[in-house]
Amino acid sequence: MDAHEARALHESRLMRLANVTGVGTGRDEHSGEDVLVVFVTRTVPRAQLRPEDVVPDELEGVPVRVLPIGHVDAQSDS
Repeated sequence: MDAHEARALHESRLMRLANVTGVGTGRDEHSGEDVLVVFVTRTVPRAQLRPEDVVPDELEGVPVRVLPIGHVDAQSDS
């Protein structure tokens, strides 16, 4: 399964996790392999998360990277 298929399969569940603001696909800057990218408001140590809110290290064999981006606010073009 590729990263786009894994995203389609797991995005709705990932979006329900604490601090998650988005899910995308990308390329790992070190290995060059395709990855799922989970955008979060802030990084929280695993020990401080409920087990059901932990972002997995991989899904469907695709590596998962967590990227803290802060709070996202919608902006208008007006």
